[in-house]
Amino acid sequence: MKNTNEIQKIDQKDINAAAWAACDTFRGVVDPAQYKDYILVILFLRYISDVWQDHYDEYKKDYGDDDERIRRKLERERFVLPIIKLTEEIDGKRKEVDSFTASFYSLYERKERNNIGELINITLEHIEEANRTKLSGVFRNIDFNSEANLGKTKDRNRRLKQLLEDFNSPKLDMRPSRVSEDIIGNTYIYLIEHFASDSGKKAGEFFSPLMVTELVARLAAPKEGDTICDPTCGSGGLLIKAANQIPSGNFALFGQETNGSTWALCRMNMFLHSFDSARIEWGDTINNPLLVSNKSLMKFDVVVANPPFSLDKWGAENAASDQYRRFTRGVPPKSKGDWAFITHMVETAKNQKGRIAVVVPHGVLFRGGAELKIRQSMIEENLLDAVIGLPSNLFPTTGIPVAILVFDRSREKGGSRENETDVMFIDASKEFVQGKKQNTLSEEQLNKITETYKARSDVEKYSRKVSFDEIKNNEFNLNIPRYVDTYEEEDEIDVDAVQTEIDRLESELAEVRAQMKAKLADILRG
Repeated sequence: MKNTNEIQKIDQKDINAAAWAACDTFRGVVDPAQYKDYILVILFLRYISDVWQDHYDEYKKDYGDDDERIRRKLERERFVLPIIKLTEEIDGKRKEVDSFTASFYSLYERKERNNIGELINITLEHIEEANRTKLSGVFRNIDFNSEANLGKTKDRNRRLKQLLEDFNSPKLDMRPSRVSEDIIGNTYIYLIEHFASDSGKKAGEFFSPLMVTELVARLAAPKEGDTICDPTCGSGGLLIKAANQIPSGNFALFGQETNGSTWALCRMNMFLHSFDSARIEWGDTINNPLLVSNKSLMKFDVVVANPPFSLDKWGAENAASDQYRRFTRGVPPKSKGDWAFITHMVETAKNQKGRIAVVVPHGVLFRGGAELKIRQSMIEENLLDAVIGLPSNLFPTTGIPVAILVFDRSREKGGSRENETDVMFIDASKEFVQGKKQNTLSEEQLNKITETYKARSDVEKYSRKVSFDEIKNNEFNLNIPRYVDTYEEEDEIDVDAVQTEIDRLESELAEVRAQMKAKLADILRG
């Protein structure tokens, strides 16, 4: 007889596989950049339905059939799934025609109905309204009754029915008594990563490769009690990685995202990782920063980001009159917003202590004009702490190599590191794990980068501390090969040995041909 506890255990890879298999309903029908929203919302709905039911059953042991009391307790401690009452006008009067809890299972029971898309929308609206402090606006950008995205009524109903059946799988039972919060959070990230692979260039709007976000989080090194901000937070992966650096949970998360559907993914991602209190704003960080207090930009202990690379039309026309005076070092070119995001990050880090880590394209390191002016000013203010070059083809959106810049405001005047003026250069571009579509970084490679940065150690053909004067003499060009020599001399070719090997191979080939000719003759005589 099988052990009951053993039956209840669930493996991460099993739930990942079940969730990914459910995507087949929309694959090839809906654009990958769009179907992720439908899949992730239904996964989220199934999860909160399982959590709610698990807690409801537990409280029922104490409160019996006192449904209202149980619901009040659930709402105080976590969230609530409200009762939905549907009415219709019958014989001139509004009459109740259906009543159900706003949950995945109620929808599953109604999966055959012709208005199932509308019922899903109604359910999500009620959940959002009942949990406004945690989920306000999260579902406003998704329409399960959309003919444009999901097809005409008959096709739409069939797809939605199949989707509900797929997510009703026992393998996706996400009750807390059966799975940990880590598992559902990891599944959510797993799906986002796979959607990024399917979505190509559009993936950059919502996803940064996990190993890159892990590295940025380690370099930023958040500490107990820190406030952590990502001003271009996408679906929130970098914030989660940064939070994971502080096991005690003593931190506060903040973010802003300009894309509405991606902002919604981030809010759900925070909820699934139990970061309900994270403040995630929806809006354009450069032109409409929303993380403000008393008409000033909020300041954070740690600021991390993977901003859009070389964003065109980022708002240069408004920069000179910026009410927060972020662009006093200079206004970046209107066709390349990289230094606009970097400047915003530096200005939102706490004076004399804030730490910043940002992913950038290599052009940021050496382009001239206004960018040179800003770069020079940052270096002269002693803010730049490290320049780290990464391999090419790490991102689903571009094959170009990228770099990470680390700034530390404790190096500025009055900070604890004001006397340290060198900049750490690391060239990690040649060390990676090659993949079919995309390269990645191993744990060993991540550790090497992180440890080299922390130790600020010179490693031949890999890293070097560089003085301010040397950078100044190079006209504030931060191109990594100027400072870290990684040139490897090619071994001399032994022509005689190569010729000997060619002769040997030709001899073996002649012998094989002779054997094949003899075999063929035997067959023909046969």
